[in-house]
Amino acid sequence: MPRSSVLAPPPPVGDLLRRYRDAGDPLSCEPVAQGLLNRGYRLVTTRGDYFLKHHLDGDRDTIRRQHRATRHLQAFGVPVAPPVEDAHGRTVTVIGGRCYALHPWIDGRHRDGAQLTTVESRRLGALLGLVHTCLDRVMPDRVLEDADLRRHDCADPADTFALIDELLTLARGQRHRDAFDVLAEHRLVERRALLERHAHRRPPPVTEPATGWVHGDFHPLNLLYRGAEPAAIVDWDRLAVQPRAEEVVRAAAIFFVRPDGELELAKVRAYAAAYRRAAGAGAQELAAAVHRVWWERLNDFWILRWRYQRHDRRADPQFPAASALAVWWTKEYEAVCEAFAG
Repeated sequence: MPRSSVLAPPPPVGDLLRRYRDAGDPLSCEPVAQGLLNRGYRLVTTRGDYFLKHHLDGDRDTIRRQHRATRHLQAFGVPVAPPVEDAHGRTVTVIGGRCYALHPWIDGRHRDGAQLTTVESRRLGALLGLVHTCLDRVMPDRVLEDADLRRHDCADPADTFALIDELLTLARGQRHRDAFDVLAEHRLVERRALLERHAHRRPPPVTEPATGWVHGDFHPLNLLYRGAEPAAIVDWDRLAVQPRAEEVVRAAAIFFVRPDGELELAKVRAYAAAYRRAAGAGAQELAAAVHRVWWERLNDFWILRWRYQRHDRRADPQFPAASALAVWWTKEYEAVCEAFAG
């Protein structure tokens, strides 16, 4: 699990551990991850090592739903790390109005697509297919979320043009411009030209594509490997009902993107074929998802919004590859579709 460069105030581990029968006494508690959705700590006790998660949103019902999902998934053989129950069988501990959960510590490492062989890429697709099919079995209550999904429109290029103008003004107006600002300006101008050329390809509103419960944030930092085998899928904070195939495409665009912005299509092809077999997904479903996610990438500037609007540069290292991917994907659209849909 990644170590954070930002230290958060330590949680009340003594009070928390007293609520568990066999967790032991605290020896150390070190921050290991920090994000917008939670904070994480490696908690070492006299009985072993744990991952202590501080849920910043504090929505107890949502957290419990995530916990139930991982417990059920484990029973189906999905590699997860369900929370530890306290002395009263609860998995969410509230202290001082803050929500915590205790998980077993999983020794493992993260692996991106460049570190995966073609065979391992195939296993990755099969694993995501297993996640989706098992979630459909253990999470049946999705009616309200499906209704929200049906009202979703794809990005409007008119809104994107306005955002590009705003971000260009900010990038050009930096007092001490650096290489990032120069690249940002280049990519913004380039993207505006691409959108002008392809605005007519805007996908129609989402109208009940194949949907189901998905992890919601399936990428290399949320998958731990032990050797060549996945040890645990972690961070289920974005568990939700969404078009399943879109998660397949988004995950591949993170796992298999090269530094120059190209996708490793041979690995994508193996990954997607294994997913289709495991989930029973059709080629048309994957092709439609490729189109929607491609359009999403053309209109997406979240990294630049973080830098210029929120003054948060944590995502800056992702920008060169992510911004190049949108351009390359547009050029190689048919090849990308073929890799996913076969």
